[in-house]
Amino acid sequence: MKALVYKSTGSWYIVKTTNGKQFNARIKGVLKIDGITSTNPIAVGDEVMIELENDIENTVTITAVCSRRNYVVRQSPHNKRQHHIIASNLDQSILFATIKDPITSTGFIDRFLCSCEMYHLPAIIVFNKSDIYTTKDNNKFEEIKAIYEAIGYKVILTSIKNNEGIEAIKTILHNKTTLLSGHSGVGKTSFINVVFPKLDLKTQEVSDWSGKGMHTTTFAEMFDLPFGGKIIDTPGIRELGLIGVSKQELSGYFPEMKALINECKFNNCIHINEPNCAVKKALHNNTIAEKRYMSYLNILETISDKNY
Repeated sequence: MKALVYKSTGSWYIVKTTNGKQFNARIKGVLKIDGITSTNPIAVGDEVMIELENDIENTVTITAVCSRRNYVVRQSPHNKRQHHIIASNLDQSILFATIKDPITSTGFIDRFLCSCEMYHLPAIIVFNKSDIYTTKDNNKFEEIKAIYEAIGYKVILTSIKNNEGIEAIKTILHNKTTLLSGHSGVGKTSFINVVFPKLDLKTQEVSDWSGKGMHTTTFAEMFDLPFGGKIIDTPGIRELGLIGVSKQELSGYFPEMKALINECKFNNCIHINEPNCAVKKALHNNTIAEKRYMSYLNILETISDKNY
């Protein structure tokens, strides 16, 4: 019998069959999954094969994981040489960000977008909390929006508190399986509570002393949207380490650089000091944003051959 993984707590899972029946599930013994080197063999969004356990009511055993269409990974917080699958079988992703309370850096946004590009996953950026933005904040938003829209990403401004921009997000989510991600405190859970008021998920304010959001989501979990589609809520991410990418490959995950790679003199150009580099020329001509290039350099510094 086939089922879909809706929640993972590490050792136990919640799965739902095609007819809507929900079960608690676990792995019995060692589940062999070819080619998987992640810290979690099963992720939310996985299609799995299950068998009923006769001795325990409403409990099933996961016997196999079906082939994934795609998945998104992050560097394991416990082992930098391993990856952790955030979610699988996705149609798109939404990164919730904020200009303030807490601040979402463009460096973090770029790392997230790189992760999505690596797995051919369309990404949308939602800037929340517009109700607290000053004129300076709004100018900063417009600057950031222009950078990302110029390279093909959709950027939406919302105030979930004031119910502004909600319908625009719902339209994007309709009949799609969407990963929701972002720092803690940016409004992911508040958005889910707007869509599912009966859930009344716990939210917390941003920490006064750190300026960062406090974690409210402990485990990834998928929800069926009442208007069609699914969303996967993930724990707030403070850092996002890329894994499985080489220095030569990295520029291929920056769309504005990817378009110029074949114009560089050297095939293995990493766009730092090489002569006749098309990326550096575009940077000089302001056709590549300096913030994006600086993000590229920062990510490049974190990549070593050992992590690839």
